[in-house]
Amino acid sequence: MRARITKAMTMNRNHTNNHWYLVSSHGAVLFYIAVHPGCTIRGIADDMALTQRTVWGLIGDLRRAEMLHVERQGRRHHYTVDLDADFRHPILNGISLRVILGDLVAMHAHRQPEATRA
Repeated sequence: MRARITKAMTMNRNHTNNHWYLVSSHGAVLFYIAVHPGCTIRGIADDMALTQRTVWGLIGDLRRAEMLHVERQGRRHHYTVDLDADFRHPILNGISLRVILGDLVAMHAHRQPEATRA
């Protein structure tokens, strides 16, 4: 039995297709919005291969946590991250989203051509 477990662990260690992620669904959507400011639920769902209903629920949680700015244009809502909001985590209390996402946002903005920057 022990040999079988060791073999499975070795195979998993060498297998590059993980079935877990370092960042939760909420975190992944927050990262996506950070590098795609002004995005919509449809855009997030399409790019992340999620249903719009799933994204809507995640966005709702992030909005209630006051981590997003919402701008309504016609019938659609466009989302951006509030980088000055608190990062909601029991261990990392008191840290702003700017500390977590600031470099990522700046790096992505730097890569964007001038014409596509808002």
